[in-house]
Amino acid sequence: MTAWNADTEAAATESGAMTVVEGSSFCISSGTGDIAADGGTNGAFYQDTRIISRWVLRINDSLREPLGAQRPESYRAVFVGRARWPGGRFDSPLVVRQERHVGPGLQDDITLENYSSEPVDCDIELLLDADQADLFDVKGGRVAKSATVNRTVREGELVLEAVRNGQRRGTAIRARGAFATESSLRFRASIPARGQWSTSIIVVPLINGEPPAEPFTEATRPQHRTGARRHRDWEQAVPRITVTDSNVQNVLDRSQRDLGSLRIFDSHHRDRAAVAAGAPWFMALFGRDSLISSYMSLMVDPGLATGTLQTLAGLQGKVVDPDSEEEPGRIPHEVRLGITAGLSLGGTAYYGTADATPLFVSLLGELSRWGLTDDVIDALLPHADRAMEWIEEYGDRDGDGFVEYQRPNPHGLINQGWKDSWDGINFADGRIAEPPIALCEVQAYVYAAYVGRSRLARCAGDAATERHWAAKAAALKRAFNDRFWLPDKGYFALALDKDKTPVDSCTSNMGHCLWTGIADADKAPAVAARLMEPDMFTGWGIRTLASTMGAYNPVSYHNGSVWPHDTALVATGLMRYGFVEEASRVASALFSAASHFDGRLPELFCGFDHTEFPGPVPYPTACSPQAWAAAAPVQLARILLRFDPDFTRGVVHLAPILPDSMGDFRAENVHLGHARVVVEARDHEGLLTGLPDRLEMIREPRPPLDQDLAVGEPVQGS
Repeated sequence: MTAWNADTEAAATESGAMTVVEGSSFCISSGTGDIAADGGTNGAFYQDTRIISRWVLRINDSLREPLGAQRPESYRAVFVGRARWPGGRFDSPLVVRQERHVGPGLQDDITLENYSSEPVDCDIELLLDADQADLFDVKGGRVAKSATVNRTVREGELVLEAVRNGQRRGTAIRARGAFATESSLRFRASIPARGQWSTSIIVVPLINGEPPAEPFTEATRPQHRTGARRHRDWEQAVPRITVTDSNVQNVLDRSQRDLGSLRIFDSHHRDRAAVAAGAPWFMALFGRDSLISSYMSLMVDPGLATGTLQTLAGLQGKVVDPDSEEEPGRIPHEVRLGITAGLSLGGTAYYGTADATPLFVSLLGELSRWGLTDDVIDALLPHADRAMEWIEEYGDRDGDGFVEYQRPNPHGLINQGWKDSWDGINFADGRIAEPPIALCEVQAYVYAAYVGRSRLARCAGDAATERHWAAKAAALKRAFNDRFWLPDKGYFALALDKDKTPVDSCTSNMGHCLWTGIADADKAPAVAARLMEPDMFTGWGIRTLASTMGAYNPVSYHNGSVWPHDTALVATGLMRYGFVEEASRVASALFSAASHFDGRLPELFCGFDHTEFPGPVPYPTACSPQAWAAAAPVQLARILLRFDPDFTRGVVHLAPILPDSMGDFRAENVHLGHARVVVEARDHEGLLTGLPDRLEMIREPRPPLDQDLAVGEPVQGS
């Protein structure tokens, strides 16, 4: 079984590797386009199974000389190389173009161009294999050798199948003009002078002998597939952003493209898009990651949040199962389709997370402020209520009012918050905290869930339910500020451990408490100041753990690194409580960091101070693109605009505080309810065009403490 607590990081890929992705399918190859038999984690993957493990093109008994590789779209790559001329002619005029499309399988269009004035005959061989290994095993370097791959050649098609744990997975590979063997496709090409030769390699995955609904075919050009059309439609539908600062422009443009590439679609609801966690290894639905990513992407497309909620609702827990950690009302942590994953999860879904369930409710409450239609909310409301029941019946294990976690099996995640590495929760002196553990940010998310459910009740005219959840929110806030506050340190404890002892390390988690509003107003200044101290703020972002703590390691996964999504949520919290200068500094730092990653923020980077190196130091196994890293710049833009719609009150706040270096900002086609509005800002002046009649623009930031709840408690804001 997969040891979940040892499998939270991404696996390393080859330096210079090319990754193309569409939905949950992806392909990792070398920069030449080849996939070597011993390529480690390289391969083409469909439904968490490696359908191609070897893909090596040889022309005239030689590999290609690589000339370049490009990725025009997330799902398409183009490789250019030079092939050996028969007899070994120097400076060969044979150019190889290879265009790869990934989706429900793979299609490679290969063209040989002869720039010589004489014809040439070429022997072409594509060496192939498909080990049908599970993604978890590939990622962890645990590929089993026991399964026998059956190789069948029929009517020019090579079929590679293996039976693993009772399920038959296979790959069918064909090409026009090919002679198929049990390990290759071979061609003999006669290319005229100044002419060319081409073929298309079609790869079709098989599950128990059946192909996917829309496989690649010779009859349909790959750019006409559903996946390619979805990508083009996304490009047309998202906001068109113009910013004077070219770096910010580049970062936001790239974020939008990456979010589009990380969408996955429910096979039973093909118009329903959810957000996968990240490429390549986490192209799957993750409760926490997908919910937070879609929250931070609201200004790009609120539909991502809707689709994520609807998809997760269909997977909500129904029974108690200690193996998968499913419980009634619980929102899953991760959904996988591979065989080994299914064994380790106790099914296709694993539920071991403490935070996805309250985040589900809080996001639904937030969407009501963005004009989500009543019919969608009404359909999701029963799921929100089941989630609330989980919080109180299963999440709060000992009845103390706080949600704790402790895995009930030996293979689940030891830590079940966003810092889910085995050593991610520790005291100031470096000691590991022991479960059951109640994390500070989980209580903040529960608070946001109570507030969100109260808001939903208010929208429905249900005063009694509104007051009930508002009172729960107020009670939790009082208890949290009493038990988690460390007056001698001036910040909130990371957690309470098994003995209810505060875990006293200084971490970024407390910034999430500002984000949701659970922190008392009188404690917020101390928290803000502590987050901006040099041992927390690197100049590129906020460290996960202060450099003065015992477990600090700038090159660790969770104990001193910088995670862009985490930093963006901290900045959101700072802005919420009115720390405008601090929030702006953090936002500007993260935009600056992005410029060192060619505009694409990775999952995380190392926690070295900005004075130590010319730029942020990459973390070696970080996912890129990764959903909440891609969404972080969108959230930063929103907080700098102080753009805060609220259909429940009929207002939208726009009170920009853009840094001078950013210049003018304009976003056309921003979704707001059923309308598309234009958001413009310069310095501290903002303008909204196309606003629905029912909304009034307010040129002031939304007050951090909103007295509209029945008990006068603050509500979740941006």
